[in-house]
Amino acid sequence: MDPVRNPFAPGAGSKPPEIAGRDAILNDADVAIQRTLIGKWGRPQMLLGLRGVGKTVLLNEIEKMAEERGHLTSFLEAPEGKSLSEMLVPKLNQVLRKLSVTDQAKAQAHQALRALKSFASAFKLSYGEVTLSVDPEVGVADSGDLESDLPELFIRVGYAAKAAGKAWTLLIDEVQYLRPDDLAALIVSLHKISQKELPVLFFGAGLPQVAALSSNAKSYAERLFHYPAVGPLLPTDSKSAIKQPVEDEGVSISEDALDEIVLKTQGYPYFLQEWGYQCWNIAQNERIEVADALQAESAATRRLDDGFFKVRFDRLTPKEREYVIAMAQLGTGPYRSSDVAEALGESSQSLGPRRAQIISKGMIYSPSHGDIAFTVPMFNDYLTRNFTSKSSKT
Repeated sequence: MDPVRNPFAPGAGSKPPEIAGRDAILNDADVAIQRTLIGKWGRPQMLLGLRGVGKTVLLNEIEKMAEERGHLTSFLEAPEGKSLSEMLVPKLNQVLRKLSVTDQAKAQAHQALRALKSFASAFKLSYGEVTLSVDPEVGVADSGDLESDLPELFIRVGYAAKAAGKAWTLLIDEVQYLRPDDLAALIVSLHKISQKELPVLFFGAGLPQVAALSSNAKSYAERLFHYPAVGPLLPTDSKSAIKQPVEDEGVSISEDALDEIVLKTQGYPYFLQEWGYQCWNIAQNERIEVADALQAESAATRRLDDGFFKVRFDRLTPKEREYVIAMAQLGTGPYRSSDVAEALGESSQSLGPRRAQIISKGMIYSPSHGDIAFTVPMFNDYLTRNFTSKSSKT
């Protein structure tokens, strides 16, 4: 069929043509967004899931919903090695400048901008391309202690938003890459906001270990956040994610083809997009048959191996690659850390730093004490296909 009309566009964070199976998450987010606007507490939410399940897509959709409801929004992707304060200052500058043009919020916005200047000066941060023509507010958000200063800054922003009849929504993707001190300061700030019932709302997304990281940072995080699980889609939703976009283009797809796609993708949204994309390009007529779905497997797998899987494997050092290959050779996870150590002929203690480094890179996580698993669905299959021994291609 005509590739120009192909409705599927697999990519990192790319919105699929049909967001299937996520109504409950989006409805809960919309309720929190609306509650915040009327002065009621909207519970912060942290979307947790493996790679390729659509967490970034959902964050983008939630940001759009918040903006449509009248929220000012700030979207951050937490990169490794960059501080939260460094990312936040230019975003908060933008938010406060927008609030400052509202007559009833000018005084509160001005006060918040002074606090922002104090905060930025304390941490030696810039505001982006714009400078602040206000004096810092001495004694506010200027101690240099992030856990003390960030809550004060959030409170000032909350008061400015409230005066304007607005709300501010902060969204952070890849939360697992936040520094421990930054995560702790963020949690304290959101806790203070909830106590004062100010119109500030938070949505985050990250790998499954974020729940444990949050609780380790602050014990009350488990009560502060709602942790929606973002996993593979149910078979009916998986089929809808393929069938609806196809039919919207005036094309049909057989039930057998849908069954084959669901079987091979295991319902993971990114893989569904890849299979759908290949099936469309392979099909010769205005109907996708099971033969097309079967033929699509090799092309989809090759694209995943060359892109989705490879870019993650390439981030690992030779020794780290040796470790994950040993995991894959044990079969389907989760895996006992002791079994991986035994396969490598080393002790669990000696491998601890290597395991911790792979976790910090977001490649594996610990679903329970002593266990490890891949954060990338079907990564063990990729390693099995491409690396026949623990020493190959390392």
